[in-house]
Amino acid sequence: MNDEQYQRGIDQFAQMVGEDKIDALRARFQNLSPDFERTVMGVIGGEVWTRPNLDLRTRSLCSIAVLAGLGRVNALELNIQMALNNGATEAEIVEVFYQVAIYAGFAAAWDGLEKLKQAMEKR
Repeated sequence: MNDEQYQRGIDQFAQMVGEDKIDALRARFQNLSPDFERTVMGVIGGEVWTRPNLDLRTRSLCSIAVLAGLGRVNALELNIQMALNNGATEAEIVEVFYQVAIYAGFAAAWDGLEKLKQAMEKR
């Protein structure tokens, strides 16, 4: 990955989490591993989230469903926040969790709904 892709990813994540929260997000990843932060920003943000054909709201709703189904609660919490910033409504996210309940189990949907509740309380 080149520096342009990395910067594109930082800019994309800043748009999705908020300009005031991007430094904290990057630091969270850098504290785990500087290479991990660079890969998350450059590949996920700079390559995947900037692809054409799906808007950010739709990408966010898809991400929430997959993360909830896999039980990835740290990433789920972040992606719920991003989904709200990307134009998804609380009601739409609740509907996603109904889909999760059917295909991945009610426990996975329950975890997701808990994370949504926490995200809404933070807003």
